[in-house]
Amino acid sequence: MSPSPSPSKRYYFDWAATAFPDFPGLNPAFPEDPGAEGIFGNPSSLHQEGRRAREYLEEARSRCAGVLGVAEKDLYFTSGGTESNALALHSFLLRQGKGQILYSAAEHPSVRENCAVLERLGREIGIIPVGPDGRVSEESLARALEKYPSPRLAAIMGVNNETGSLNDIAALSAVLRRRDRPVHIHCDLVQAAGKIPLRLGAWDIDSASLSAHKLGGPRGIGLLYLRRPLSPLYSGGGQERGVRPGTENTAGALALARCLEDHVLPEKQEAAFKPAQDRFKRLIRGLGETGRCVLIPGDRCPEDPRFSPWILQAAFSGIPGEVMVRALDQAGFAVSTGSACSSSEKERPVLAAMGLDRKRSLEGIRISQGWSTTDGEIDLLLEAIREVLRFL
Repeated sequence: MSPSPSPSKRYYFDWAATAFPDFPGLNPAFPEDPGAEGIFGNPSSLHQEGRRAREYLEEARSRCAGVLGVAEKDLYFTSGGTESNALALHSFLLRQGKGQILYSAAEHPSVRENCAVLERLGREIGIIPVGPDGRVSEESLARALEKYPSPRLAAIMGVNNETGSLNDIAALSAVLRRRDRPVHIHCDLVQAAGKIPLRLGAWDIDSASLSAHKLGGPRGIGLLYLRRPLSPLYSGGGQERGVRPGTENTAGALALARCLEDHVLPEKQEAAFKPAQDRFKRLIRGLGETGRCVLIPGDRCPEDPRFSPWILQAAFSGIPGEVMVRALDQAGFAVSTGSACSSSEKERPVLAAMGLDRKRSLEGIRISQGWSTTDGEIDLLLEAIREVLRFL
């Protein structure tokens, strides 16, 4: 028999919005060094405090590069995934020549909405369709390339933030590399980091974005991977080799390095994968037993290789997603309807791109787990859902 949820305790199932923090403050991110108080210095300053901060910043960059298997010179610290995506996309405003910027129909708002800005500024934008499972196939990419034959950039995410669908980046990259003209391939890997193996080199991509707070780190720090430098749209003090001007967040960079080491190193990611898969198998089977749950997509099954076992989209017939989210919140469970970056929107463009009708789309909720989620918490969530269904 499963334990009853405590009305005074909270149960967190919105890890895709932000991860439960590994540490509440920043101090644990600092190396055990009696000189760590020098962290407050500006890394661009020439005095001792500045030089010390620069040493910490470059140490963090080196540690991040070691985890990701890339060169230190190819990593730039940013404020997070949204800025990393924007830097890569908007750099194309300064590139000469015509050509389209393509993005998948299931991209995060930080890609989708920035592409809309680029379109208003005169760039030709094309959309790569996704299938009912929310994934870009080699066939759908080929069809998009027939419609838009001169792509300059293609943005295709690794793991979808609403459904957990996985794109085969290596296969899609191979399709794009067969073009006569070079195509810049950009990947939003914010939801992929720590959840699936990251193979930036083997995937043959040109840029990628990551964010610390999805890995238990602080907000306001992320990474932009660039295989070759880009022309930034805005300038400032020249920090981060001119790609991202502004005083660097040294403490955040150290915290991000620790998060990558704790969750993205292959052995750490692999150790967390199977338990997460088992927990979602338990969740999917329990939801099926309610008789009112429809998974999105409907053919998703336990241990489905098309999806990350960290994010699940589900709908409950006749119950708007917002109503289910609020009811579960009152019961002590945090879930969401979709991307936190577009929580005020009523429409669900990712689900619409998958072919769902508006009614079903608005019934969808997102359940996302993390490395500290337990079987017991899954059971309590299922019990709460059953109770809500009885009440509604």
